[in-house]
Amino acid sequence: MSTIIGRAKEIDELMSIYHRHQSQLVAVYGRRRVGKTFLIRELFKDSFAFYHTGMSPAELQDNNLLEAQLSAFYSTLKRYGYKSNTCPKNWLDAFDCLIELLSKVNKDERTVVFIDEMPWMDTPRSGFITAFEHFWNGWGAGQDNLMLIVCGSATSWIQTNLINSYGGLYDRVNAEICLSPFNLYETEQLLKAQDVTMPRYDILQLYMAVGGIPMYLSYVQPGKSLAQIIDDLYFVRKAKLKNEFDRLFNSIFRHPEQYKKVVKLLSERQCGYSRDDISKKLGISSGNGLSNILNTLEESDFIEYYQPFGNSKREMCYRLIDPFCLFYLDQVDGKRRKDNFWQENENLSSLSVWRGRAFENACISHIEQIKKALGVVGVSSDNSPWTIKGNESKDGMQIDLIIKRSDRVVNVCEMKFVNSEFEVKKEYETKLRDRLNQVKELVSRIHNIQMTLVTTYGLKYGIHSGVFQKTVVLDDLFSA
Repeated sequence: MSTIIGRAKEIDELMSIYHRHQSQLVAVYGRRRVGKTFLIRELFKDSFAFYHTGMSPAELQDNNLLEAQLSAFYSTLKRYGYKSNTCPKNWLDAFDCLIELLSKVNKDERTVVFIDEMPWMDTPRSGFITAFEHFWNGWGAGQDNLMLIVCGSATSWIQTNLINSYGGLYDRVNAEICLSPFNLYETEQLLKAQDVTMPRYDILQLYMAVGGIPMYLSYVQPGKSLAQIIDDLYFVRKAKLKNEFDRLFNSIFRHPEQYKKVVKLLSERQCGYSRDDISKKLGISSGNGLSNILNTLEESDFIEYYQPFGNSKREMCYRLIDPFCLFYLDQVDGKRRKDNFWQENENLSSLSVWRGRAFENACISHIEQIKKALGVVGVSSDNSPWTIKGNESKDGMQIDLIIKRSDRVVNVCEMKFVNSEFEVKKEYETKLRDRLNQVKELVSRIHNIQMTLVTTYGLKYGIHSGVFQKTVVLDDLFSA
């Protein structure tokens, strides 16, 4: 078995299910390229009684989608020993063929069946779900030795048709496992396994550009600088990720344009937008259609739903958190770049702006590591950015992150991505103390408000550095 980076919790759960003496239906989901197939294949590759992958509808050129999926399923049946020379004409027949195949397996051994990219198999008017319900309820659920793992990148399909089904599969899924992107610690471990040697300062920037997506990280070649790697991924003629944005959304969603519009809108503003703002700006009715889009993007780790500090629950916002999308829409989409763009423009001011914003996003996605560095990992908290719009009498203000803890401490966090110790100047100290005063107006007097710096190489001590009570550094973000 190849070395599996991270995923300890998921592995423990899957192996526990494997050793149970009863039928088990397991749903594994997560965004494209996050490593779902790799995990299942590496854990059970010597145990599969049947392993099939649905065909991507985006790559099928004709309209015979049902016939193509059935033909592929039939080919897999034959590869595992099915003897009939007749391809099934519908999914009811196809699953009957699978029952016939599996009925010949040794009943004393655990039978592992893996159906990958199942959402792709459910083509329009195919009757797939009805047939699958019949297969599981009429046969599979009664087989004590059967462990059926279904997998898909179309998270909404998995949630709607399996996990939250109100039809024949209601309450039939025994376990659901959601794979999220790697954090910085796991990203570093994967790069080491690929013999890629980089300082953490560069690993952080790579993470800020592609996120913790194992497939994207697997494209990184040893012996290259960070700038060369980013050019190879995004800017050379046949860059691996140059067309990934469209491929990503087209493979997950049947009607991807609306999802892409929401993501592009949210990329314009670090703190995101409210549901009403999204509806008005995109001209999308604020009904179930928009709800489905937002919920699906959230379940797929593209966006997050949060309550801004000081706001009511009626003023909840959505913000884009996927590093790949943030980088692509900021630096690639609609832009004509030279092959060596990153190598030749590392000090460009627009790239510095991107680094600052991307660092804030990386920090917020590592809130548990920040709390660990503060020594409060077990303390519950509400965490969110905070933005105040300016007016004629007062300037606008944005605080990168506020951690309001249950132990009556409020950490007001400033994120600074720099290549040396961060130095506090007089003007900046004045600005920070003004922010502290505004935060004090929104919390009770019993709260202890602490200005906290999250940065790369720490705080340079001077006459103005005392405004920060706590400092979190780059190495803290790489904590497991």
